[in-house]
Amino acid sequence: MTTDPLVVFTPSGKRGHFPVGTPVLTAARQLGVDLDSVCGGRGICSKCQITPSYGEFPKHGVTVSDGALSEWNAVEQRYDDKRGLKPGRRLGCQATVQGDVVIDVPPESQVHRQVVRKAATARAITMDPATRLYFVVVEEPDMHSPTGDLERLERALREQWQIDAVTADLSLMSKLQPVLRKGKWEVTVALHKGHKDPVARIVEIWPGLHESGLYGLAIDLGSTTIAAHLTDLETGEVKASSGLMNPQIRFGEDLMSRVSYSMMNPGGDQEMTKAVREAINDLTTSIAEEAGIDADLIVETVFVCNPVMHHLLLGLDPVELGQAPFALATSESMSLPAREMDLTNMNPRAQVYILPCIAGHVGADCAAVALSEEPGKSDDLVLIVDVGTNAELLLGNTSRVLACSSPTGPAFEGAQISSGQRAAPGAIERIEIDPVTKEPRFRVIGSEKWSNEEGFDQDVATTGITGICGSGIIEAVAEMRIAGLVDESGLIGSAEQTGTSRCVPEGRTHAYLIHDASAEGGPRITVTQGDIRAIQLAKSALYAGARLLMDEMKVDKVDRVVLAGAFGAHISTKHAMVLGMIPDAPLDHVTSAGNAAGTGARIALCNIAARAEIERVVREIIKVETAIEPKFQEHFVAANAIPHKTDPFPELAQVVSLPSPTFNAGGGDEEKSGRRRRRRS
Repeated sequence: MTTDPLVVFTPSGKRGHFPVGTPVLTAARQLGVDLDSVCGGRGICSKCQITPSYGEFPKHGVTVSDGALSEWNAVEQRYDDKRGLKPGRRLGCQATVQGDVVIDVPPESQVHRQVVRKAATARAITMDPATRLYFVVVEEPDMHSPTGDLERLERALREQWQIDAVTADLSLMSKLQPVLRKGKWEVTVALHKGHKDPVARIVEIWPGLHESGLYGLAIDLGSTTIAAHLTDLETGEVKASSGLMNPQIRFGEDLMSRVSYSMMNPGGDQEMTKAVREAINDLTTSIAEEAGIDADLIVETVFVCNPVMHHLLLGLDPVELGQAPFALATSESMSLPAREMDLTNMNPRAQVYILPCIAGHVGADCAAVALSEEPGKSDDLVLIVDVGTNAELLLGNTSRVLACSSPTGPAFEGAQISSGQRAAPGAIERIEIDPVTKEPRFRVIGSEKWSNEEGFDQDVATTGITGICGSGIIEAVAEMRIAGLVDESGLIGSAEQTGTSRCVPEGRTHAYLIHDASAEGGPRITVTQGDIRAIQLAKSALYAGARLLMDEMKVDKVDRVVLAGAFGAHISTKHAMVLGMIPDAPLDHVTSAGNAAGTGARIALCNIAARAEIERVVREIIKVETAIEPKFQEHFVAANAIPHKTDPFPELAQVVSLPSPTFNAGGGDEEKSGRRRRRRS
């Protein structure tokens, strides 16, 4: 057993042992980690910036000490003096491995930047924002009427707009008088008045008629990605949508890993809070630049997030969410100044609204989905599935609405998959396998062509074919089942059993070869037995959560299914059902809602009545706790089969014919013993 230090890279999850003194950049290249460098490791280009993390990481089975990397050297100091490095950053070409270490590769250091697939969904929203613009003409000061400028501005708002009272903080007061005089007593003010606020607050003031707009951010803060929509507060138009990886991934890919990190590392929660707030500040700056607006015009932000992200965003230790009874510090909505959360790259007086949480494992993101999709107003029984690293499910109609969460893990995001990667140019995102020839064809992000179409090679010449992302691995496993390469239990057959040489031995199991560029120094992309198991675990948790809600509702089927989030927009309903990710339903009754959580955030941003409505609705939603429900495990085990051990899936059978549940062809002793084990089970 090697004694060389273990190096774990996030967000890719790739790991390996390397001798002491190995440059981090060298380790990354040997593992196929997406770490950029154009200067040949001379510390000139700064493309290979990395962030080491220290402390205990139960998820990775490693403890990182302070001396895990070599000391800061003269090359790094020279670069820092000339151009500056963010606190905690190192140059991967200069830092060398000295001990076990967890290393985060930030988005700007990745050659293939992730595509954050949470674009804004078109939606008609009644505009009634909390922050509005008002143009007023203010009476000039008079020695015979000794009132202050703020009082005369307040009088103008009352007389011209019937606004009874306003408040202003000191930072606004310091610019009030110069702006009034510059505007010759004609000014535009931005007033913020939430649905619970007794009086309006002056957020900003401009001389004359302000015509440069007023904007807000709707942010879906997920475990893996942070997606933001810059929205015009006068029209509701989305001016720009952008996103980035949640930097907390380096502390753990799933929520419980981050709770564990907080438990085992004093101050770990503050470390994660700082990381995510800095990322939001960076995202705010970049999205304003993309839209071509001044970031000071962003005066309001609405957040939706799961409970652990909720606590870490607010600077609250999430430790109680890691153990029964999973108590939230608060489940109510929150309204507070952005500066209290160190969100400094927007207007200094910007306000934040965070939607309420439903329960300890069902957060504000699920509330936002409920606001967007309104299951409580549906006449038919609808199941809404929002899949990420943690899945939230809603089941309901006009009679009642149930909610639960399921720990699907990061496999659907392409993590914990042998050739897996985040969604980025070059990643396989779609795949089809001919059921007769067993030959695959696929599409990669960045090209509209299939791999067997003319011009495909030219399309991918720049990005290459780098791996397989979440949507790709889901379709690959489903297609393998349809083509008879995988049996009901999830076992990949041998070449003899399946009739294709693409099923290659891998240790004591087999793998299916999708693409092999190893002769040219490229990747060899396969679906391994371990990949199948990871997808089985994820989809079983998702299905078990849905069945638990159906048990509570005392039904055996649902009328329709709504797939929310990036998952819903990029996975075909047929493949989802072949895998058994969702209960059986007519395929034309399974639809995509796009980024429903982000849409709910935009609704709350643009309409304050919607905030009051969702605060009422969450109190009526019934929470089902999967962590303590005995039947969850029963459903989970049955759902391990593809598509399911006991559910016949009659609607699916009308669309696709699945091969025999087990392989019938001969094989080696290993395959035979595997079949015997399955029969005994």
